[in-house]
Amino acid sequence: MNLLHFKYAVEIDRTKSISKAAECLYMGQPNLSRAIKELEENLGITIFRRTSKGIITTPEGEEFLEYARKITAQVEEVENMYMKGKKGRQKLSVCLPRASYISYALAEFSKKINRELPATIFYKETNSMQTINSLITNECNIGIIRFQASFDKYFKALFNEKKLTYETITEFNYVLITSKDSPLAHIDDITFDKLSDYIEITHSDSYVPSLPQTDVMKAEFSENVDKRIFLFERASQFVVLENDPNTFMWVSPIPQPLLDKHKLVQIRCRSNSRLYRDVLVLRKGYKLTSLEQEFMSQVYLAKKKYQDR
Repeated sequence: MNLLHFKYAVEIDRTKSISKAAECLYMGQPNLSRAIKELEENLGITIFRRTSKGIITTPEGEEFLEYARKITAQVEEVENMYMKGKKGRQKLSVCLPRASYISYALAEFSKKINRELPATIFYKETNSMQTINSLITNECNIGIIRFQASFDKYFKALFNEKKLTYETITEFNYVLITSKDSPLAHIDDITFDKLSDYIEITHSDSYVPSLPQTDVMKAEFSENVDKRIFLFERASQFVVLENDPNTFMWVSPIPQPLLDKHKLVQIRCRSNSRLYRDVLVLRKGYKLTSLEQEFMSQVYLAKKKYQDR
């Protein structure tokens, strides 16, 4: 299998045109078409379909291109480091949960990046299953996973099965955040039954190995609330909470500057006694680079500053 063919396929997918890809690759269109046909025959799949509107990538092609992009990127990185005389690239790839204290850690970490060297930083907020898969496939080198302490045995069994090591970073109870103008902000002791008239903002990507999703949802959500907005990204949650006083959200403790910025209050509730853990997960035997060590150092410093209160 020719690595150049991988590069050809990636370029065709980028331009959505064989003729444009051929121009960018400084080669003839017939030669490029033959190379792609040979690649498809070797793989036993159809990567591209030719239509009257241009090139369309097939589902099998999309799957192949995910790997092709990674492979070509790694080859280019090796070439840059050893064949073109460029200085080594600073690289960090981490998958983690939505956590304000880790966002602050990232901000401090960015100040530590050597400005004289090229750097590629991948910081991906995702759920536990995707983090584990990314570790196994080498898509990321550092994983941070959040789960309820009551599910500890399920995650530890999975870590051992997948040959992953783990270390607890922090433990905490969720707090409730809401607008400063919300009636909830003036209640001394918030219990679950007092939330029934409000809308919960939440992230619907919980995962526990070996447990049905319905059981996980029951363990995560209170039966007293029947109105929820499920979000899959971070920014909108603060916009909604800040502007609608009838909404609330359960989160890990948030730094005060972030609360002030969005005009929110943070309330500790005795009714919500569920204990959560943020856990560092690595492939067994993997040694952190100096840059990765610096990132984790900032995570622990941020945890101490914003969580240990």
